[in-house]
Amino acid sequence: MKKKISWGLFVLCAALVCNVQAAEESGFQSLMPMAGKHQWEETVIVTPEGYLDGDGCYLGREYGNFILRFDFKTEPGANSGMGIRSVRGQNAAYSGMEIQVLEDTHPKYANLADWQYHGSVYGIVAAKRGAAKPVGEWNSQEIIANGDHIKVTVNGVVIVDARLSEAAPEGKTIDGKEHPGLNRPSGFLRLCGHGGGVQFRNIRIKTLE
Repeated sequence: MKKKISWGLFVLCAALVCNVQAAEESGFQSLMPMAGKHQWEETVIVTPEGYLDGDGCYLGREYGNFILRFDFKTEPGANSGMGIRSVRGQNAAYSGMEIQVLEDTHPKYANLADWQYHGSVYGIVAAKRGAAKPVGEWNSQEIIANGDHIKVTVNGVVIVDARLSEAAPEGKTIDGKEHPGLNRPSGFLRLCGHGGGVQFRNIRIKTLE
């Protein structure tokens, strides 16, 4: 039976699952949310439908270069994201970068820009489509941030492999907006809630020199 300790934005990964992951992947460390309010259950972190938190859910400490791995599952039309190298209390997509976590097959997303689809570096790099599994199934995702090189893999398929200096030469981004954190060397990881409907589990990280 799952035991709920407190209500809020996210649900924490089980220690057992994290320990198994740590044993299988050398050098990786499991991550725990640092939100002021949260709900604890057995296996997953959940962004509930419609719930937004002004300061988000931050994971671990500040990170610069890393390999980040996690599993995710979406509900129809779900919208979330993984902020990287972000500043606490600021929009992750602009203070750092946001890797889209989006159920982009939903009809309400029929007119998205290329850089808004799942796995895209929001406003900066458009991801290849079609790697995600059907709604309701678990997916695996890996994000590698190493200097200005960003690589995103979903279910074993590379959907982003880009140099930021080439994707946004002289800071000129494809969305036409300013991204002051584009070249930030380090910052916080953040689960971004944009309406919820996404579950995360097995979040773990390996830092790179």
